[in-house]
Amino acid sequence: MVIDLGATAREGAVHPSGADHERPTRRPPGTWRHPLTVALDPPGTSATTSTTTGLVGLAALTSIGAGAIHAAAIGVHSEHRPAVVAFTAVAAFQLAWGVLALVRGNRLVAVLGLLIGTGALAGWALAKVSGIPFVAGLDQAEPIQTADGLAAGLALTSVLALGSALWPEHDARLRLKAPLPLMAVGVSVLTVFGMVTAGSHAHAAGDGHGSHGTVAADHHGDETGAGDHVEDASAATVPYDPTKPIDLSGVEGVTPEQQAAAENIIAVTLHGLPQWADPAHAEANGFHSIGDGFTGTEHFVNEAHMDDDVILDPDVPESLVYDTSGGGRRLVAAMYMLKRGTPLEQAPDLGGNLMQWHTHDNLCYNADGKVRGITDASGACPAGLVKPVETPMIHVWLEPHPCGPFAALEGIAGGRIPDGEEVLCDHAHGD
Repeated sequence: MVIDLGATAREGAVHPSGADHERPTRRPPGTWRHPLTVALDPPGTSATTSTTTGLVGLAALTSIGAGAIHAAAIGVHSEHRPAVVAFTAVAAFQLAWGVLALVRGNRLVAVLGLLIGTGALAGWALAKVSGIPFVAGLDQAEPIQTADGLAAGLALTSVLALGSALWPEHDARLRLKAPLPLMAVGVSVLTVFGMVTAGSHAHAAGDGHGSHGTVAADHHGDETGAGDHVEDASAATVPYDPTKPIDLSGVEGVTPEQQAAAENIIAVTLHGLPQWADPAHAEANGFHSIGDGFTGTEHFVNEAHMDDDVILDPDVPESLVYDTSGGGRRLVAAMYMLKRGTPLEQAPDLGGNLMQWHTHDNLCYNADGKVRGITDASGACPAGLVKPVETPMIHVWLEPHPCGPFAALEGIAGGRIPDGEEVLCDHAHGD
């Protein structure tokens, strides 16, 4: 008897034993040789019922963990909307991809996860090295902290797992096989710990972000009562940005009342001072230039406002400060002044170490109220020029300043401060 061996491969062929034999299954064209599945169970096993975790499964769990930590960090950056949007987007992508990979771990999903994980790691590295310039709140470099370090570690694990799974020469014998519940518990522990520590994340502030900074001057520090609560200098500080909520916390020696007073002065000024943005409008209402625009900063003063009893009011400011460095005049600050002749020592202590009044007793004016010189070694002005009476004044800036929102100008324009004090430079709230 002749047996056709090729008949076993055809439908209906009879095995020599006489038993029917099923037609062998064939792999559809284009099918990946080693399908990426959450588990390495036999084909057809549901991922949701799997008891072992493959590389894509590990990547999914760690991506979910990283996303959860990023979600927990959203509230810590609530004062910076761009940072909130960035954290929300990263968290959403990592969480959504992790869930998708647990349900459908194919090659396309794996490639998508690799892109998401790599992007998250690149953003994290940029934020730590130089800051992300186009995301407010993340635009200054920060040190690595526990929460973001864990999130980055989980994202890196996800990327490495996916890279291994997608490697062309990947051998099925080297695939990860670990109990799914054990892996889930391990990642969950790290995730919960990262979420808890995210609540204590100290983000960028002050000079270089993350520095808490103290004020060089101890302005009226002895006047703070022993029973007054004083701000903790170790509290995180926020750089002054007029486009964001005002927060002057974190300066040593400042009571809550002084902080509130200083913040209120800034808020009122930001709201009311822009009405004087047009120099022509200011001149039409009694202001005139003192002729110092060649320095890059020009002051307009109002003699009537300097003699009234109103202070720190943007509707009737004593002096306006314009930036002339660009060729025009851009309103950048108010220079509020007390009534002419008020001794510097009698300036009100409203903001404590946040605010420092100064006077100009070294400038000499002509009869038209223009600055035309400075005093000599004996404190006298040249013939034909006069020195104005002592008048305490303070700046309130409409834009960020390296020395904070109440910074005086530098050099001769900085004026004289109370004896025994140092020039205030509020690095904690400087830009």
